[in-house]
Amino acid sequence: MPESVSRGSLGEPSAIQLANVTKTAPIYGAITPRWLVRLLDWKPLEAGIFRRNRVVEDKVIDVLCGHDDDSPIPPTYAEYEEAPREYRLSSINAVVNIQTRVADLFSNPYDQIREQLRVVIESVKERQENELLNNADYGLLNNVSDAQRISTRKGAPTPDDLDELLTKVWKEPSLFLAHPRAIAAFGRECTRRGVPPPTVTLFGTPFLTWRGIPLIPTDKIRVAGKVPRTKMLLIRVGERKQGVVGLFQPGLTGEQSPGLSVRFMGVSDRGLASYLISLYCSASVLTDDAIAVLDDVEVGQYYDYK
Repeated sequence: MPESVSRGSLGEPSAIQLANVTKTAPIYGAITPRWLVRLLDWKPLEAGIFRRNRVVEDKVIDVLCGHDDDSPIPPTYAEYEEAPREYRLSSINAVVNIQTRVADLFSNPYDQIREQLRVVIESVKERQENELLNNADYGLLNNVSDAQRISTRKGAPTPDDLDELLTKVWKEPSLFLAHPRAIAAFGRECTRRGVPPPTVTLFGTPFLTWRGIPLIPTDKIRVAGKVPRTKMLLIRVGERKQGVVGLFQPGLTGEQSPGLSVRFMGVSDRGLASYLISLYCSASVLTDDAIAVLDDVEVGQYYDYK
């Protein structure tokens, strides 16, 4: 403090040394709602392997209608795939190291071990949703048959484009899945045509809908390119509906949530306590018509409304 300034009381910089600072737990800005994980039906596996048995649809199943005489009823049977696809659970792992001295001395009011694990677990769960969409083997974007792919007519996603997508997954469709910018672009196209989409509330959160199907946002469907483009998915969910199912391993040692475990690995000679975080998951598209994709979705078109 300059000598020319005289004080008659304790200054704030000194007084604050005796004050208890109110603080937050560590805030991790990359956390998203991860709606896809919440909305999928999850099937527990017994040994980390799931075999998808399909009926060979090229084999005709003969049935007889209007049988009103003694003529023989033709025999028939359903043919199964001889080499069905098998899914093995994929793992997402992380090891968290925490200096025991730090955990012992600096864990009030927030436990250092708990907070370190919480943030890393959130990161692992974010990676889970990314893998469910983008994994080269089981990711939904990589398991759409050619017959279930369409492109936008003029770039921006229009009501006509989403109607066309609905013709591909017309058997009890569950949800559209798209980047927030794609949903905003669709909203602009609806507004331009005078048909603003209604909303529905799920998990206490409002979502835009089209034809009664919610448009669920995720930032794991990427936007890329000089002219920003992305994709929009439409899926049917659930084993009963022969839709898309998530796969996980139940009963893990140190299980924190379905398919996710935390295990203590010990303390090193440097005083580092290590914890292994493991998450096991996969996904299966049970029938080809359970999923469809709208390609070449432009998200950068805007309009002047007068």
